[in-house]
Amino acid sequence: MLFPCSRGRKSSREKILDAAAELVAEIGAGRLTLEAVAEKAGLSKGGLLYNFPSKEALLQGMIQRLIDQVSAEKEALRGQAPPGPNLEARLCTAALLKLCGGQMKETASGMLAATAENPKLLDPLRQVIRETLKTLKETSEDVDAALLGWLAVEGLSSYEMHGLSPFSDEDRERILQAVNRLLSKGIAP
Repeated sequence: MLFPCSRGRKSSREKILDAAAELVAEIGAGRLTLEAVAEKAGLSKGGLLYNFPSKEALLQGMIQRLIDQVSAEKEALRGQAPPGPNLEARLCTAALLKLCGGQMKETASGMLAATAENPKLLDPLRQVIRETLKTLKETSEDVDAALLGWLAVEGLSSYEMHGLSPFSDEDRERILQAVNRLLSKGIAP
């Protein structure tokens, strides 16, 4: 029988993922070592290997955690979202925008090198993208508006996560207002 961690106390797995994210942000995934992660997490290497038997498994865990964070944020926003058209597209874009900064940005940038060396690490993300596309097509009142809004926010957040955005704060706000108008009113004739 497994006993849950006491409230507020992180599991070893969470400590490892936190430590790995910090290290990836500092030194990049290519220079990440299991020994450094174990040390930063305050665990033995054996404790780390129990949770993640290889560096690839650890990187997969980090990617899955990013996916899970976006999904959890989307569900948290669902209860606050006003009724109206293109709800799933509005939730997807809002969740992504809310999380595209901070440690997620640093982790995503650091993971870029690892995924270039091992593109299979992105398979879970590819699946989420396919599922999101399917959901938007099936649930949106205006599919064209939903797809354009989603694509625009994905592009903007990708630029921001990788430090490539050419947009000023005013440009960004104007883009987000246009996406919100598009998703709220649609473009269907």
